[in-house]
Amino acid sequence: MTHTFYIALSYSVTVLVALCLIGWVWVDGRARRRELAELEASGIRRRSSQPKGDAA
Repeated sequence: MTHTFYIALSYSVTVLVALCLIGWVWVDGRARRRELAELEASGIRRRSSQPKGDAA
C-alpha cells in the first residue's frame, strides 16, 4: 500500500462526513421550518414579528 491510498481514503472520509453534516442540517432546517409553520398556524406568533410600537 502506498501513501496515496491513505491520502485518498482520508479525503473520501472527510467528504463523506461533510456531506452527512450538510444533509443533517438541511433536513433539520426543514423540520424546524415545518414546526414554525405549525405554531404560527395555531396562533402562536414570534416576538420578532410584532410591530415596533407594541412594546409591552
